[in-house]
Amino acid sequence: MDLSNSVVLITGANRGLGLAFAKEALARGARKVYAAARDPSTVTLEGVVPLRLDVTDDAQVKAAAGLCGDVSLLINNAGIAHLGGFLAEDSVESTRRHMDTNFFGMLAMSRAFAPILARNGGGAILNVLSVASWTNLPSLAPYGSSKSAAWALTNGLRHELHEQGTQVLGLHMSFVDTDLTRGLDVPKIPPAAVVSQALDGLAAGAQEVLADDSTRQVKRGLSAEPAIYLSHPHRAAA
Repeated sequence: MDLSNSVVLITGANRGLGLAFAKEALARGARKVYAAARDPSTVTLEGVVPLRLDVTDDAQVKAAAGLCGDVSLLINNAGIAHLGGFLAEDSVESTRRHMDTNFFGMLAMSRAFAPILARNGGGAILNVLSVASWTNLPSLAPYGSSKSAAWALTNGLRHELHEQGTQVLGLHMSFVDTDLTRGLDVPKIPPAAVVSQALDGLAAGAQEVLADDSTRQVKRGLSAEPAIYLSHPHRAAA
């Protein structure tokens, strides 16, 4: 899908990867960019249309679909990430919070906008996933489980939306240099580099983009013996 003259809606667009997507969409000639955030006053990028949207709020998702009937590209970027393992005291609550945003929020947005994309010629959905879709670490267990679920959702949507001509792209990467990773002493990828690869892949008709070497290595390791997800983690991945 070519972004030239497209209408883009980006969730979580007030900072980090979402902000980078908004900037690059404008640079690539998008006709309109809806920059969605829980608090639209935090959207300060010139040239975008701020949109109040909490993806965990069904009423707000429905309202966004009613207001943005011209969307041809939905970028499901909104997400949360908190440290912790499955045996932590708050793991059940943490997992629910991660699933509410990272999985159910993505599902709600995709369901709401799929008919809009169909009416507008098919368009595309770009889902921001993670290398943690394929591996799980004690430090990011609830987060990893939500991204695994989001990967399954992405693969399912791709098949369900094929008939209406909607391209569905899953974006996987390790740590990106955003507020979510502040304080983590790990190698980080610049947001602009991730976004550039994602939108290049979208333009080329790709179904999946792996944005860095460590993610590509993990993907290859899924079919190794033993598979990489069975190995004890010696380094973090997000």
